[in-house]
Amino acid sequence: MTMALSRPYMPLRRSLQQVVSHRSNRLPTRNFRGSFRRYSSEQKPRDSQALPVWRPYLRLAVGIPFIGALIYSMMTGEVTELDSPSIVELDEALKKQSTVTETSPMRLRMEKLIKEHQQRIVQELSQIDGKEFRADTWSRPNGGGGISCVLQDGNVFEKAGVNVSIVYGELPRPAIEKMRADHKSFVGTDVNSLSFFAAGLSLVLHPHNPMAPTVHLNYRYFETSDPKDPISGDKNWWFGGGTDLTPSYLFPEDVKHFHQTIKDACDRHDATYYPRFKAWCDKYFYIPHRKESRGVGGIFFDDLDANFLQTSSTSSQNPQETLFSFVSDCLSSFLPSYLPIIDRRKDMLYTPAQKDWQQLRRGRYVEFNLVYDRGTSFGLRTPNARIESILMSLPRTASWAYMDPVSGTRTETTNTNEEDELQAEDKTSEKEMMEVLKNPRQWA
Repeated sequence: MTMALSRPYMPLRRSLQQVVSHRSNRLPTRNFRGSFRRYSSEQKPRDSQALPVWRPYLRLAVGIPFIGALIYSMMTGEVTELDSPSIVELDEALKKQSTVTETSPMRLRMEKLIKEHQQRIVQELSQIDGKEFRADTWSRPNGGGGISCVLQDGNVFEKAGVNVSIVYGELPRPAIEKMRADHKSFVGTDVNSLSFFAAGLSLVLHPHNPMAPTVHLNYRYFETSDPKDPISGDKNWWFGGGTDLTPSYLFPEDVKHFHQTIKDACDRHDATYYPRFKAWCDKYFYIPHRKESRGVGGIFFDDLDANFLQTSSTSSQNPQETLFSFVSDCLSSFLPSYLPIIDRRKDMLYTPAQKDWQQLRRGRYVEFNLVYDRGTSFGLRTPNARIESILMSLPRTASWAYMDPVSGTRTETTNTNEEDELQAEDKTSEKEMMEVLKNPRQWA
């Protein structure tokens, strides 16, 4: 069944008797999630105020609860609040009754996009590793859910996670205040809670080999609803995300390839995007207490909405569509940006000392994610959060050494001449890595 999504909810405009008559005589006796059929001209209701040929699905869905409440009020004299359908009920109905198209709500389009990319990425990574991901499908009590695809102790990846999350919920007052602080476009209202929708694809890959870099990706869509009219009222919405590379040892050709692939995707939309989002990434993935970056960067952005486009060189009659197209291209650029790198580095030889260095660098990764990452912080504050999925980004192993400067120097030990030479080479490589982490470079 195809529906006109531009009018997802139309209030009942008939008398109680007319609606009851239509329901009892002509409408299928199914609940809100049931399917509805098209009525032919011979099947039209006999009432002179007949419904349109295509019956608005949500009219009955909303109407039946209204009827029960009205009858209850008439019999008891009590005033009963009549609830309209929630956003999650609306979206579930739309998914059951029609395919997701360009006219569907952005919530459903983003959900479809990230699930398609999750399948594609998991398939490619499974072929590289030779081991299958474990897929867990989960649901949330208030609506939504997700699919967590995780590979642990593989042949190439020590830990790899590719997660999709679809969240419907209520922002409590502290979260609303946090949103106001983090998002300039967020128009909070003087309410104690606010309905929201969030959909995102989050990916973190931690290879075994210290010569192969860790990589992170997250693209998401967020929407809040007018508490007075969740279905048809004004909405705050924005896109966010990005991708960044975190090597333990620096291979400049790898970093250049990674950045150039991302830049090409950005340039197809706006030549100002890459330098703007690259600088944003360098600033965001910074560990203040260490005075160093988490890695060699990539792109990062948040709060991309209609107001953002007004500050760029891109003009658009449909800002949401324009930004959705940009995020789609960014997602499509991930596999070409990373697969050639992991293919080159996954089988390189390495020493125990180089593995130790990787573990120390992973410790820095953990510090950033738990102390500074906004996505982790938001997830942990969300009611009924799925902690396993939120902390999926943490590596399987990491280490911290007391008073270790993590600057390319090591505690003096007694080694053979060959070991001394190898350690000296390690120190040079580690110092080069630290120089880049303390002074970000332009790579593309």
